[in-house]
Amino acid sequence: MKYWRFLVFFISLTSFSQVGGEHVYSFLNFTTSARQMALGGSVLTLSDDVNQAFWNPAAINNSIDNQFSFNYVNYLLEINYLSAAYAYTFNDHLNTFHTGITYLNYGTFIAADENGQETGTFKAYDLAFSIGYAYQIPHSDFYIGANAKIINSVIEQYSSFGIAGDFGILYFSKNRPYQFAAVIRNLGIQLSAYDQVKEPIPYQIQVGGSYRLEHVPIKIYGTLDNLQQWQLAYPNPSDSTTDLEGNSFENSPTFFDNVMRHVVVGAELFPDKGFSLRMGFNIQRAKELKLNNVRTFAGLSFGFGLKVKRIRLNYAFSKFHPVADSHSFSLGINLN
Repeated sequence: MKYWRFLVFFISLTSFSQVGGEHVYSFLNFTTSARQMALGGSVLTLSDDVNQAFWNPAAINNSIDNQFSFNYVNYLLEINYLSAAYAYTFNDHLNTFHTGITYLNYGTFIAADENGQETGTFKAYDLAFSIGYAYQIPHSDFYIGANAKIINSVIEQYSSFGIAGDFGILYFSKNRPYQFAAVIRNLGIQLSAYDQVKEPIPYQIQVGGSYRLEHVPIKIYGTLDNLQQWQLAYPNPSDSTTDLEGNSFENSPTFFDNVMRHVVVGAELFPDKGFSLRMGFNIQRAKELKLNNVRTFAGLSFGFGLKVKRIRLNYAFSKFHPVADSHSFSLGINLN
């Protein structure tokens, strides 16, 4: 058996959300844009961002008509994540359609046989194409939307194909300072396996909201993530205590600790101005990537946005580990 399979599997586990490790196409749950990343990575109510449809298709509306965005994430090691999104309003009857593409390149690996002899190099990548549409429920401020995805993954000479869909609902009113949303993401199947065994796709259930303060130019975001799996906290063998007799006991996580691992929060200062500042905190990421007796700031992210006429530039910095940071860049263009 070739050693590169272990390498790709290890990178997949350490690169994305730590929930799982038993699914295929984990890249579908990776944050696509710099604005999203700066706010913690799971915001569902960005109704004025063409990239939001990747996370909540109900956010597709005519305010993002003819907008294009290109996103680049310089991730861990040699992993690079690219995505692009575009929305177009056909007319008052068909409304707005959204299309997007995501591409994850894992870099170059050294191939070896079962004896450890190097046989060359190979590459691995994941690719997904999506198309989405949203509809406003008549005489209400509720929107429902859906994405359809075609997925392709390649590891050396092995490849896999799959299909998936996202379904979301959004409450949005220009006269209200708050928004609410609920999403089921990545419901689908693997059509063809890498070898013979088909694996499940990592679907997610999320609910979230946002609130804009009345007298302060700050918008607060909150999301309950990974509701499809309640138990997220497990005992850590490296986190234990020893009694006076030398017996070691694992510190079991509390009920409150497990609840908080579902929470992602973020805040945006001057959300509608030409320049905005953002900060987010992903508690699950912080808990799983922390080191004993070392402050790593894992789970923390921040960034800024700059809007000049028809151009939008966004940047985000995310902390994973003392020696592992992530930088995200987004370029948006209003083509109207």
